[in-house]
Amino acid sequence: MQLIPDNEPSPRIVPLGEMQPGTQGDCFVLLVSKDRSTTRDGKPYFRVVFRDPQRSATAMIWSDGGLFADCEQAWQPGTFYKLRCRYTENQYGPQIDIDRIREVVESDADDGFEPDTYFQASRFDMDAMYAELTGIVQDHITVEPLQRLVLNILTHYAEGIKTFPAASRNHHAFRGGYLEHVLSVTKTALYLADKYGDYYRNMRPPLNKSLVIAGAVLHDIGKLQELDAQPQGARYTASGKLIGHILLGRDLVREHARNIEGLDPELLLRLEHIIVSHQNLPEWGSPVAPHTPEALLVYFSDDIDAKFYMVATALETDIVDDEEFTGRDNALRRSIFRGLLGGGDEQ
Repeated sequence: MQLIPDNEPSPRIVPLGEMQPGTQGDCFVLLVSKDRSTTRDGKPYFRVVFRDPQRSATAMIWSDGGLFADCEQAWQPGTFYKLRCRYTENQYGPQIDIDRIREVVESDADDGFEPDTYFQASRFDMDAMYAELTGIVQDHITVEPLQRLVLNILTHYAEGIKTFPAASRNHHAFRGGYLEHVLSVTKTALYLADKYGDYYRNMRPPLNKSLVIAGAVLHDIGKLQELDAQPQGARYTASGKLIGHILLGRDLVREHARNIEGLDPELLLRLEHIIVSHQNLPEWGSPVAPHTPEALLVYFSDDIDAKFYMVATALETDIVDDEEFTGRDNALRRSIFRGLLGGGDEQ
């Protein structure tokens, strides 16, 4: 590994998240992933992702470069490193070219390294979110066997529900993100169920509010088996890659439903349909689109929560003075409009 010698003058420490294109300097980062592939000519390379509390960036480690052997043999995801690098941006997002690299040492604390700040977590209290979610289930699922099913699952998987991310990237990809997302989806679904249940009272059968809430709470439950939550970020399990959270979730609900006496088979079928259809399109992972009003409400509640998170994150983090639009380096891959230059603050 190419070390940064103690007797060599060091550039100033510049957090990765504060680097501008063309910036060179030293920074502390967490190695998130290391993926090996080959070029069209058959030469191996690694695509390596580092991050700090504010930004992730990719380093391409080519076989004819000086870092390839060290990367292959020594670099480990989940390990902190000090880099000397140059930061750039292109159509693939933030990039870094690494000049020197070594593992973080205890004395790096003198230069401001604090490992706890690198592990992003929900800004909301996890126990409070869990209590609010179970409270909604107890207050609004009035079909007793269905309520028992949902509470049984929430209790059985409580630790994972509180701590898992909602995804490996794109939205709520942090500790507690799963619960933050599910609670938000459930609250939106509850609002929509009340609204449309009141609007359309002549539907036969009527909108089943209990089923909407159960589906919202359990729509992503398969992610507890799809993802392997690690400090450096979630990665897909074998069953997650080969089966996916939609079918894993349906199977999990079926397994727990066997122990619930009095649960109506059609109600269970409708709940399963909400889970398998909540991403709407085959290219998004759902084998069928929503075919019930309850499934439609859960789909839109889930979709708006994920999409609004992406928009809000871009507006919260991609802040450049005098720029009308954000960059395109966000999960939606689109520029978000901030406002006309000189337009003043909102009145």
